[in-house]
Amino acid sequence: MFTVNHQTNRIAPVKVKTFGELGFTERKHLQEWLAHEPSALGEELLIIQKEFDGFDDTRERLDLLALDKDGNLVIIENKLDDSGRDVVWQALKYASYCASLTKLQIVEIFQQYLNRYEKGANNSDGKAVDAATQICEFLDAPGLDEVKLNLGNSQRLMMVAANFRKEVTSTALWLLGQGINIQCFKVTPHTLGDQLLINIDQIIPTPEAKELMIGISAKEAEEKTTEVVRKNRHNVRHQYWEQALEAFQSSSCTLFNNISPSKDHWISAGSGVRGCPYNLIFLQKELRVELWISRGSTEENKFIFDFLHEKKEKIDESFGDQLEWLRLNEKKSSRIQYTCKADGFNKEQWSEWVEWHLTQMTKLEKAFKAPLQQASEALKKQNFE
Repeated sequence: MFTVNHQTNRIAPVKVKTFGELGFTERKHLQEWLAHEPSALGEELLIIQKEFDGFDDTRERLDLLALDKDGNLVIIENKLDDSGRDVVWQALKYASYCASLTKLQIVEIFQQYLNRYEKGANNSDGKAVDAATQICEFLDAPGLDEVKLNLGNSQRLMMVAANFRKEVTSTALWLLGQGINIQCFKVTPHTLGDQLLINIDQIIPTPEAKELMIGISAKEAEEKTTEVVRKNRHNVRHQYWEQALEAFQSSSCTLFNNISPSKDHWISAGSGVRGCPYNLIFLQKELRVELWISRGSTEENKFIFDFLHEKKEKIDESFGDQLEWLRLNEKKSSRIQYTCKADGFNKEQWSEWVEWHLTQMTKLEKAFKAPLQQASEALKKQNFE
């Protein structure tokens, strides 16, 4: 890492330090940094426990336990200036211990973490933080019954240290060749005056190798699952959307005329404003219609939401009821929705649910058509586009 002197057109190295020299410790510093900013490891991770010691017949503790976006457990082992000889063996032990954890156990582990470290915290709707809800939001799943966690031998290993011994890197590379998902991250502290800089580089596998491996894995997974029959709930959803879209075809609401049935719990249609689709949601216990504000920029999304929210009273009046306005400050997107409790998978009531979806979406489009176009024009004047 170098600094640039514009006047002399020269570069100068930033001073490299060790954690020992700086007085930092593994538990109080490195572990806390990663617990609060796991994206530093190159992907979205949900930390569900730290200093986890819930293993039978052993007092061992793993540093950080996380979930990735595929519902796999991620074991994160941190060392300071030297990885030591036994870090791989340590991580493998913890992975084997975690392999038997069930979905309910994982939810309970995360709930204990939230109760201890996030006590009193609320989500965007003002409700107390709940482990199951957070996991579903992180995995973009409608409910816990849809979530798959810790399947088979899917556990991943991440090792973080300032320096890795050759016996560690050699073993890690061999494990990669055997199909074990293992990564090594080198953490280097730098000082620039009074400021401390931390650089985190993935050294095993290299990013280029990782992309190739992911591509191969995806191809293998596709080949293996091509002949797998869709699960029952996928069939149920597909049948419901067939019935619903047929009703929409015969109505005055033309939003979904060119939309095909889906196995997902949602189907979308364009509103005429980029990144702001209308969604129909079909869940086992809930129906929903919504305007989803999901452009590429958080700033744009919040601008559109706030513009519409200023017209909330008039929009609610036009819709005929109070909508639920979810700015979702901690997320990139925002949402405005209307919901109904329902026994969604009860086919005897499908005609009732289809009628509800049709009626509410027709009202929603009418209520937002003009205000949404106005928001789009206002956005252009703000030089976002």
